[in-house]
Amino acid sequence: MRNYDFAPLWRSTIGFDRLFDLAETAQRATEDNYPPYNIERLAEDRYQIALAVAGFAPGEISVTAEQNVVTIEGSKTEKNDRDYLYRGISARSFKRQFNLADYVQVKSAVFENGLLKIELIREVPEAMKPRRIPIGATAGNVQQLEAKAA
Repeated sequence: MRNYDFAPLWRSTIGFDRLFDLAETAQRATEDNYPPYNIERLAEDRYQIALAVAGFAPGEISVTAEQNVVTIEGSKTEKNDRDYLYRGISARSFKRQFNLADYVQVKSAVFENGLLKIELIREVPEAMKPRRIPIGATAGNVQQLEAKAA
């Protein structure tokens, strides 16, 4: 895998530092794939993350939403009262983080059939939405327009 140096881009861009940090983080990512997960788009502004957390109880999982990051942590209290011949269902602790775009917020988290489903919604504030700006005329232009019309 190639490594890219984003340093030249830092000199010519302003305000994109978070984007470059995300790209560098993704480039360095050597995390394991536990627990497996899906990310799906439910609508134009709604998303869902589903994590397969078989063997965990809802009380052993925590979901934390911070600014632009949602963190899911699971820790299993190990009980050694069983003698497994084969253990294929992992019960190790995990921590998985997902970076969220601006204005994406965690709406809810539901534990259902061994899946932890986290609903996300993007709510752009009214001040950030595009709006049409009316074009007005200056007082001098209004007098010229009235004179031409007369």
